[in-house]
Amino acid sequence: MMRAAILEGPEQIRIETATLPAPGPGEVRIRLEGCGVCASNVEPWQGQPWSQFPGDPGGLGHEGWGEIDVVGEGVEGLMPGDRVASLSFRSFADYDVAKADMVVKLPDSLSGQPFPGEPLGCAFNIFRRSDIREGQTVAIIGIGFLGAVLTKLASDAGARVIAISRRQESLDLAKHFGAVETIPMHDHYAIIDAVKALTEEAMCARVIEAVGKQWPLDLAGELVGFGGKLVVAGYHQDGPRQVNMQGWNWKGIDVINAHERDPAVQMQGLREAVDAVASGQLDPTPLYTHRYALEELGEALAATRDKPEHFVKALVMLR
Repeated sequence: MMRAAILEGPEQIRIETATLPAPGPGEVRIRLEGCGVCASNVEPWQGQPWSQFPGDPGGLGHEGWGEIDVVGEGVEGLMPGDRVASLSFRSFADYDVAKADMVVKLPDSLSGQPFPGEPLGCAFNIFRRSDIREGQTVAIIGIGFLGAVLTKLASDAGARVIAISRRQESLDLAKHFGAVETIPMHDHYAIIDAVKALTEEAMCARVIEAVGKQWPLDLAGELVGFGGKLVVAGYHQDGPRQVNMQGWNWKGIDVINAHERDPAVQMQGLREAVDAVASGQLDPTPLYTHRYALEELGEALAATRDKPEHFVKALVMLR
């Protein structure tokens, strides 16, 4: 048996004892060390019109890492004791099962370090889709976990990053990760004027929207320059959006929805993230700001929604 978090209803989490999952052919079971809390967890936790309750044991958790304890029939290249990051989907629990081709071994250099692989891999896939090049001006709207990692990757690629976010501490974080300019996200037209001044009215070759709300998407469309790329990295799950198609047409921009559903591409990003952290190219440690026990998952979700002081990302620690 194991502990597992179950979403009973809007903002109602119950921890119960559940049956230990058994891996099938081509699968592995992971004794989880922890699981990151994703901003996309917040709206399902709050409840949506299409929500059904109760949820699955461990449901919502998709940023897990830990140690393999059982391998299923036909699995090669993995064995009990291997420490891995996984792309699996019931990781707010003591154990989860993943397809063997959806886990990546963590090298010894990462021993003892948390590794929420899914959001790190997501950042690398977004960066690749953004096609950021040396010398470009890149605006990143929303400096949370994802925006901070993208700031680092874009800066390392030689881009001039303009970070736009609500909180001063988020802008300070962006500076730490390489942003050259920062703009408080308070007034729509003041932001546009500031970017015009910084770019001599050329605006930005790339704009990455990493919030998932209507206004940041509107703002992104205003900040991208002629022939540039607007990259939608925010997860827009609370309803339809309207866009300024007239402006998008006039500028001749490319609009990229940088969310990957191809498992091979998801795994490519995860492997790139493991290599980058292991080599020291990226140190995500400052982004893991809040840690919670499984029994405190509701508090972790509330913090992810409310952003208390110095909050960037919550981890639920299971060991």
